[in-house]
Amino acid sequence: MDATIKLIGKILDAIGSLCSILLLLMIANVFYDVIMRYFFNDVSIAMQELEWHLFAGMFMFGIAYTLKEDAHVRVDIFYDAMSKRKQAMINIFGSICFALPITLLIFYYSWDYTLEAYNMGEGSADPGGLPHRWIVRSVIPASSSFLVLAIVYVVLTQVKILIANGNSSTDEQGA
Repeated sequence: MDATIKLIGKILDAIGSLCSILLLLMIANVFYDVIMRYFFNDVSIAMQELEWHLFAGMFMFGIAYTLKEDAHVRVDIFYDAMSKRKQAMINIFGSICFALPITLLIFYYSWDYTLEAYNMGEGSADPGGLPHRWIVRSVIPASSSFLVLAIVYVVLTQVKILIANGNSSTDEQGA
């Protein structure tokens, strides 16, 4: 189990690094776009569209990395007062009963959405916009796949906590 957790963790860390690269590319793109617009009066629709494509990729891939790092938004008023064992049970329940079903649903419907854009050769509706809209649409099923991987990571790490706390007698200190 440790090897699996470590492998999934490395994959998700690579996704986090990808998000950092996408952020830097987006910053460079916005900087270029602003300079061109305000100093040279040159507007590029493609560069403006690339901004939201990069943002979409950064945001969607960042969800899995955020879940892996346990950096998502949570109401900690009650959670922090619970024992590690109860926290692990809540995390497993939430991951399997809430996060996994919606992620699989998004993956299922986004697959056809992406394929449809690819088959029809969908591009930007604006003249001078980016072609190949399927590329940005493919971020949705790809990020859903990584989110499923992150959910597996969370469940495995929480099961590991349950096993470790089940073997110690200090389990109920925080309960």
